[in-house]
Amino acid sequence: MHFGATLRLIRLDSGLSLRDLARRLKVSSTYLSRVEKGLDAVPTPARLSAMARELGVPPTELMDLAHRISPLVADYVERVPEAGSLFLEIAHRGLDAAQLAEVRAFVAERFPPAVGAPAPSGGGLAAILRPDRVVLGLTGSGMDDVLDLAAGRLADACPRVDAAYVAAALHAREAEVSSAIGGGVAVPCAYVAGAEPAAAVIVLDEALAYDTPDGRPLKVVIVLVGPRDDPGRRLVLAQIARLAGRGLADRLAGADSVEAVLRCFERAR
Repeated sequence: MHFGATLRLIRLDSGLSLRDLARRLKVSSTYLSRVEKGLDAVPTPARLSAMARELGVPPTELMDLAHRISPLVADYVERVPEAGSLFLEIAHRGLDAAQLAEVRAFVAERFPPAVGAPAPSGGGLAAILRPDRVVLGLTGSGMDDVLDLAAGRLADACPRVDAAYVAAALHAREAEVSSAIGGGVAVPCAYVAGAEPAAAVIVLDEALAYDTPDGRPLKVVIVLVGPRDDPGRRLVLAQIARLAGRGLADRLAGADSVEAVLRCFERAR
C-alpha cells in the first residue's frame, strides 16, 4: 500500500483540493503534493492527526496507514510493559505482512472486541458488499472492461440512473486520477446522487499492467459507488488501503469461492 496515493484518494473524496488542504494545514501545496507522490517522508504523527481532522477520518486510521506509532499504542505499552516485550519479539523474528496477518486473525478470533466496542471502520466494506457483486478470475480484461463490468453489478444501487451512467462516472474519475493504491489493488469510485453505498470486488485471473504507485500490477479492483457526501466511504478507503498493505491482493487471488472473499472482509478490522 502506498500512503501518498491513498491520502490523495481520501482527500479527493473529501472534496478538498490540494491547495485547500495545504492551506488548512498551514503547509505548502508543493510539500503536500510531494507527500502524495511519495517523494517526501510520511508526515509526523501530529501532522497526520491534523490531516485526519480536516479529511473527516479518525486519526488512528492515518496513523495505521502511515505505519506511525499511535499515541494509543505508546500509552498501552507504558501501561502494560509485557506488550512491549511481545512487539520486540515480533521484531526479532522478522514477521512479514502475511505472517502478521495470521497473528491478527488469531487475535481477532481468540480475543474479540468487547461488547459495545465500536468497529474501527463503521462496518467497512463487508457492510456494502453482496455476493453477486464479487467476480473471481476475470480474464483478458483491461481497466475499461473492469469498470464496465462493475457498473453493471452496481447499477441497482443507483435507482435514478442506468449502468451506462455509472460506467461513465467511473471512467471519468479514473481518467482524472489513477485509483491504484499499491499492493496490487485499485479502488475506483463513482459519485451518484441518490445512490446507496455499494461495492463490487473484481479479482483478475492475470495481473494487469497499470499506472500504480509501487510498480506492482493490479490483481484486485474494488469499485465503490454512493452519494458524494457519504463520509463512510473515506473509512472504507482507509480499510481497503490497510488490507492492501497486509497482502490483500494475494489472499483474494488465492480465494476459491465468493464466500471466501466475503469472509476476508467480514473478519477485517
